Amino acid sequence: MKTYRIYINNNALIISNQLPVMNVPVQEIPVKGFNFLNFYAQLDLAGNKHYILLTEDTKAVFKQLKSSCTLVKAAGGLVKNAKDGYLFIYRNKKWDLPKGKVEKGEGMREAGWREVEEECGVKVWKSGKKLCRTYHIYVLGNKLALKKTNWYAMTVKGIPVLVPQREEGITKAEWLSADQVGAVLENTYPSIMDVMEAGNLTADRLLQ
Repeated sequence: MKTYRIYINNNALIISNQLPVMNVPVQEIPVKGFNFLNFYAQLDLAGNKHYILLTEDTKAVFKQLKSSCTLVKAAGGLVKNAKDGYLFIYRNKKWDLPKGKVEKGEGMREAGWREVEEECGVKVWKSGKKLCRTYHIYVLGNKLALKKTNWYAMTVKGIPVLVPQREEGITKAEWLSADQVGAVLENTYPSIMDVMEAGNLTADRLLQ
């Protein structure tokens, strides 16, 4: 059964058929009568809490939530160089990964490839498997947007020089080795931590 994890700032709303193993408290919300817009209106946007909707029909509940928002499709990459360094960018005072919106007529993988090249000034050599998909909610005009981002493993040849796309607010683009990305975990978004885990850059590995 598919589990959905939707981030709202540092809060997370999980839709699943079973309680996941987590090291933080999770508050269960009744599925019957659930209204996402009401939930959002009462949510502490500055908080850091986890909520869960337990249901056997996760797709139906997610579809209901999605109908309350404007869907925005995006894609990005976890990029590795020839020396096992990983590409990270620094944007809006947080560590991030290159990503961006899918343009009209563009495929998700193609969009992720393009965004990496545009935001970091590199040429992608190969785009590998899809690592994961993340969701987060933000305000778009006078509506709520649900951004769905597909993340792909990518590689480049050698260790190319990085050129951050400053017009997109990117002040740094750096290659970090696996033992250097611990600093990223201390100042990044929850969704980026999910991508790192999917790419085997987990906290457990970093502590080894």
